[in-house]
Amino acid sequence: MKELLNYAKASPEAVAAFRGVETYVRQCGLDHTLLELIKTRASQINGCAFCIDMHTKDARARGETEQRLYALAAWAETPFFSERERAALAWTEAVTRIAQAPVPERLYEELRRHFSEKEVVDLTMAVVAINGWNRLAATFRTPPGNYQPRK
Repeated sequence: MKELLNYAKASPEAVAAFRGVETYVRQCGLDHTLLELIKTRASQINGCAFCIDMHTKDARARGETEQRLYALAAWAETPFFSERERAALAWTEAVTRIAQAPVPERLYEELRRHFSEKEVVDLTMAVVAINGWNRLAATFRTPPGNYQPRK
């Protein structure tokens, strides 16, 4: 697939503004392994090849197992994820698919069993951010494969 536009070069100011949200998410205190799982799952749902490539590489660099990454698309049917991770993944899917149906209150209640109010907002901001990045990268067909995790 051919890249339509390098959005970061075309509008560096817009990307810098959006990076502000990403910077907050990275520094908000949520576990980075969890963040990579939700970024990968949202990217799977959105069909963003660039972001799937990036976040699976970042997850592996942080020590995530191949087994869990392979099973992520079917996380609800596997025993590989903690209750906290399962609540976050369910929330990620519901927020990512918000146009199809409202987020069920029961998901919020389950999420609150594992996360503080601040963490719920921060987790939601992480989902909002990755959905935005997915829409940029998928829309403009950012090619996957060249990303390398930071050392």
